[in-house]
This record gives sequence, C-alpha cells and structure tokens, in this order.
Amino acid sequence: MKKLKELTDAKIAAGRQANPEFMSGVDDIIKQEKAFEKGKNAIKIGQKAPSFDLPDPEGKSISLNSLLEKGPVVITFYRGNWCPYCNLQLRALQARLDDIYALGATLVAISPQVPDGSLTKDEISKMDFIVLYDQDAKVALQYGVAWEVPEFLMEHMRVDRKLDLDKINNGKGNVLPIPATFILGRDGVVTWSYVNVDYRTRSEPDEIIEALKKLS
Repeated sequence: MKKLKELTDAKIAAGRQANPEFMSGVDDIIKQEKAFEKGKNAIKIGQKAPSFDLPDPEGKSISLNSLLEKGPVVITFYRGNWCPYCNLQLRALQARLDDIYALGATLVAISPQVPDGSLTKDEISKMDFIVLYDQDAKVALQYGVAWEVPEFLMEHMRVDRKLDLDKINNGKGNVLPIPATFILGRDGVVTWSYVNVDYRTRSEPDEIIEALKKLS
C-alpha cells in the first residue's frame, strides 16, 4: 500500500504538469503564508481541546464530550469533498480504521461543507467514521486552524473548478480549515498534532496510529 505522501506527491506532480503557472502561484502563496506563520495559533500539545457540538449528515448533534467518554478521539479538519487532497487523506484513514478502532479511538472528520442531502440514511449508517459540519469554520477557528483563503486560490476555485463555496458551505466560502489533525486523550487534552498550511500535505495514518499506541 502506498504512503499518503506518495499519493499526494503524485497529485502535485500531475498538477505541475497540467497547470504549471497555477502550481507555481500556489507555491508562492504557501511560502508567504508559512513566512507569516499561519497556523501558529493552533492548539498545542498539552492543551485542553475546545469542546463542540456539531451536526452529522442527518442533522443529529454530536458532542466532543460524548466521544471522549468512549476513549481517545482523532479529529481531522478537511476542506470538503471537492478537494482531491482531502479525499486522498480520508481514503488513507479509511484504510487504517481497523487499526485506529483497535486502539480504542474514534475518528472524526470536520468540514465547513454543508451536508447536501445526497446520502440516504442507509448510506449514512454505513459510514465508517464520523463526519461533522462546521458552519463558517467556527470550530476550526477555536482550534486555531481557520484560514482566510487568498483571492488567487478563490479565483481558481470559482473560475477553473466552477465551485461556489459560499453555496457549498452555506456560509463563508473564503474561510476554510488548514488541514490539521489532533489526537485527544480521554481527558480532552491534545497529545499529538499535525498542522500545515500547505493543503497539499497531510499527516500519515501510520503517524496517527503510532501516537495512539503511546496512549494505550
């Protein structure tokens, strides 16, 4: 099985070949955002994670406290199912869910993308991890990973990809989470994290599993 980095590197390479000018622009933006230390305000290891109550695709409210009662919680923030890098990450996590669950943890994926009603109740019941809707990325903001997307990228999504993120998110389309992952112990304290403003790179499932092993 290929590592997630191999898959994302291949996606980046394909993007550079198909649209080198755009990818060069993304490189410049990421370099600038890193220079401004975007993501530096993310909650740190040893801090108590902010609590939340967010709706799932059926509209049922799920609280962080209820999840922590069952054991450690892995929270991953993603931009939406329109993002190919997010889809690679979620598929990679899906492939390692048995290992995550064997360590007593729950995986929660949080996005500002509003559920579109396309999933049936039967399909929702078969989802292997929890997906929650974070309107306007408010919880992402509490976790220090909300990002006001530069206009260069917003124009690309509007013009080249025909994405209306205001409609998709039913709110602020230009505020998205920095793709970030946090592991919380049963006490809600952060024990491990990965935060990177470059939305093309993600944490490896292996790293998450190793961090969970240290908790068990």
